[in-house]
Amino acid sequence: MQRLPRREFLRTLSLLGLGALTAGPLSSGCASGDQRRTAPVDVPTVVPPVHSSTAGAPAGPTPTATVVSPARERTPAPTAGQAYLSVVHGFSPAEITRAAIAALGGMGRFVKPGQEVIIKPNICVAYHSFEYAATTNPEVVATLVQLCLAEGAKRVRVMDAPFGGTAEQAYAKSGIGEAVKAAGGQMEVISALKFRDTAIPNGRDLKNWKVHRDLLETDVLIDVPIAKQHDLARLTLGMKNLMGGATDRERIHSNLGQRVADLTSLMRPTLTVVDAVRILLRNGPTGGSLNDVKKTDTIIASHDVVAADAQWC
Repeated sequence: MQRLPRREFLRTLSLLGLGALTAGPLSSGCASGDQRRTAPVDVPTVVPPVHSSTAGAPAGPTPTATVVSPARERTPAPTAGQAYLSVVHGFSPAEITRAAIAALGGMGRFVKPGQEVIIKPNICVAYHSFEYAATTNPEVVATLVQLCLAEGAKRVRVMDAPFGGTAEQAYAKSGIGEAVKAAGGQMEVISALKFRDTAIPNGRDLKNWKVHRDLLETDVLIDVPIAKQHDLARLTLGMKNLMGGATDRERIHSNLGQRVADLTSLMRPTLTVVDAVRILLRNGPTGGSLNDVKKTDTIIASHDVVAADAQWC
């Protein structure tokens, strides 16, 4: 099968909308991690940005939605001198994260004084430290907290809903809890009481779902996945990372590709920062062996979660 050039792929996705991502394994056209080529250097280098013109099983019936969530204000389109997407290589996770955001125009493009910010990393399990590439690099998350606070954010909260171990255990084991607190942010355990049945106006399969209220209502949502292999999705990045803000994830895995697209059309992160400092090549999403981990020293960032995910493909 002939593969579309990346620019054409992104343009097509923009024209069709997120809902056009149909059933089947998510990112099935993505190359495996060990096929990728990276060239880390000892100082951050920004790859020229990619520009775009614009930003399974049959579904069962879903109950009537009770809430229509207010749409989050969209991130302004990039202006002259601002990248649509940035890819940065280097040996310091903090430095390459800062460089990736700077290439997009700085965190001030996304966070305004007095705004509430939620950062959603991948903290899926409490089994391993971040070196095993199952959870987002804590230095990347802490740097984003610092950048948001420097722009005058009222509060920066970091949260996820682990499926292995408790949230407190996962926050500690991953190193994210300690790093976030040192940076001035707040770790928060996702409360089951805050999930609400929410309409998904652009959903093709999911017309409504129980989604965490704060992730929908916060002024700024920053999605910070780690790039890793996944036993069902083949690859998990920004769009799939948003599943941590929804309930009944086993049902989402039925018709996974479309349902992830439907959730993304509702949650729409303000900014996506893909942590590819270390990537998990096999036995994802939980890993467990350092032999499955590859150091690639890369950060990808964009206001467009589809573009950020596609860049890693």
